[in-house]
Amino acid sequence: MVQKSEKEPLPARRSRGRPRSFDAGATLAQATLTFWQRGYAATSMDDLSEATGLNRPSLYGAFGDKHALYLQALRLYAEQSDAAIAAAFEGCPLRDGLARVYALALQLYYPADATPRGCLLIGTAATEAPRDEAIRAALAAALHGFTAAFEARLREAVVQGELPAGTDVAMRAQLAAAVLHSMALRARAGEPREALAALAQAGVAMVLSPTGTAAR
Repeated sequence: MVQKSEKEPLPARRSRGRPRSFDAGATLAQATLTFWQRGYAATSMDDLSEATGLNRPSLYGAFGDKHALYLQALRLYAEQSDAAIAAAFEGCPLRDGLARVYALALQLYYPADATPRGCLLIGTAATEAPRDEAIRAALAAALHGFTAAFEARLREAVVQGELPAGTDVAMRAQLAAAVLHSMALRARAGEPREALAALAQAGVAMVLSPTGTAAR
């Protein structure tokens, strides 16, 4: 390593405290991405500090400890996912809406410039849930929210005649959500995107089938 001359002025130190233009939403989004890529246990406060550009005291002051920050990341992800599912179903037939939901999921699970990452919840929270009550509750609430979004659209489909009267919409919603969760897990494991696109197509057929099974 080349040492500086004692006469050479040292560069001014850059502060990594909270900047005046601190954006809590953008910081939380960056922290969420870090947890998503590394997992909860493997992510340190130093990792979060580096990713967000804030020092540890500033992170603690804005969000609390790592556990509190992670719970906020899970809530953000769940809220954004619920909104995306609702938007995908809006103004189109059930078949098209289901296809949109799964297509959006694939875009999320397979970022163009990074390793396939699957779903933040399935990929990171599921491993922590058995030993952490708060994470388990956040995971359960998020998964319930996904299923509820599917169920709401399926009930609407019965009213509009897209599905037969008497359809067990609660169970079909569970099936639709299960396809989504399977895609998330398989993406995290590195399965080819094309294979999951085929799974999604079969899932749409299964949910729409009069008998609730995929056509052969």
